[in-house]
Amino acid sequence: MATHRRIAIALLAITLGLVSLPASMTAQEPKSEQNMVKEIRHQLVLLPWYSVFDNLSFKIEGSKVILIGQVVKPTLKSDAGAAVKSVEGVSTVQNDIEVLPNSPMDNRLRRALYNAIYSAPGLQRYRLSAVPSIHIIVKNGNVTLEGVADNETDKNLAGLRANGVPNVFSVTNNLVVSK
Repeated sequence: MATHRRIAIALLAITLGLVSLPASMTAQEPKSEQNMVKEIRHQLVLLPWYSVFDNLSFKIEGSKVILIGQVVKPTLKSDAGAAVKSVEGVSTVQNDIEVLPNSPMDNRLRRALYNAIYSAPGLQRYRLSAVPSIHIIVKNGNVTLEGVADNETDKNLAGLRANGVPNVFSVTNNLVVSK
């Protein structure tokens, strides 16, 4: 019984010791950066014109955020910059998002690629979210798949389906397999 009491007191002392560490030793900065990353990601996903045909990403350098990716609508680029600028902890935003050329041929390819990928058995579940995790970027007939797939099979299937669409010049499969 005395042994259990000593263990309990030791655990209590250790717990209190951890709680009372100075703020400089509790890794406050990484946690605030994690919160900033989470909030930036949240703000980008909530943009009204953000779709499966856009790719938005960012890098953080201190309090500076660098927006990267590709969008179909020019207003999405400026909306993304404004949304990220409003996040607490962000001092400056460098908006390096590329606005894709307005092309009827690319628009037809986008629709064909969407149907080819998201109608495939095994990939249909990806289209159920508001912004599907497999993004289809088309620029001058060249296709890049960006985003996340649940497994290697889904990643490869999406690439195969995209390669099977007529009038596509090339397909780059940048999908990342989630852990």
